[in-house]
Amino acid sequence: MRLRDIATTLGITERSAFGIVTDLTAAGYVVKDKDGRRNRYRIEAHLPLPEAVGRERTIGEVLELLVDTRAQRRIRKKIGAR
Repeated sequence: MRLRDIATTLGITERSAFGIVTDLTAAGYVVKDKDGRRNRYRIEAHLPLPEAVGRERTIGEVLELLVDTRAQRRIRKKIGAR
């Protein structure tokens, strides 16, 4: 997925999406690989989030929650639009 697509999906600017990905890369949650002129990003989903309260959550678990929430909203919008 391109940064432009991520930004559009999240409703943020491309610059903001780039900043978030840069921060996640610096923190080690995302690994950036060069592929010709493009960058490819890989999420390190097994890594725990910092300062976890109670049971440690991984970045992958949090991303799954976000994806599920967004998918449910899209489904509700489609059903409501009919």
